[in-house]
Amino acid sequence: MAQKKIEIKRIANSSARQLTFSKRRRGLFKKARELSILCEADVALLVFSSTGKLYEYSSSSSMKEMLNKYMDKCILYPNTIQNDGQRTLELKSEDLKGVKQQCQDSTQNAREDLTALSLKDSQQLEEQLEIRLDHIRSQKVEQLAKEINELQEKVYFNSRIISYF
Repeated sequence: MAQKKIEIKRIANSSARQLTFSKRRRGLFKKARELSILCEADVALLVFSSTGKLYEYSSSSSMKEMLNKYMDKCILYPNTIQNDGQRTLELKSEDLKGVKQQCQDSTQNAREDLTALSLKDSQQLEEQLEIRLDHIRSQKVEQLAKEINELQEKVYFNSRIISYF
């Protein structure tokens, strides 16, 4: 016989809420253990109750070991984790490849045309190039600042986790 579906919302009765928390926590930990055994996966699970009590599960020898492994992946090897920022960088890389090709084509054409430029035209061209170069540099600085902030947030989060242990 199938169990009745319940609506997922906060349980008003505190003793019923505590009982449900306890049962579901045990079920979650059981699923984590099964996943680690069946798939030979390293699994770490942290659960904080509404009172702030910590419950943890780690398939390896210690939670600290698992957190260190997580930090290594996130901080030391950020390119191994796919996220929106990574996709953005890949798209920009493709854009840069196109710009590089255009520059190469333009350079070839410019070599032929530069001999016909006057001094005034050469100075205007130089100014335009400097303006575009400044714009590219400012975009690069903004992107690097954004990445630095993201890394600082990760370091702060991970240091909070480590200080807990």
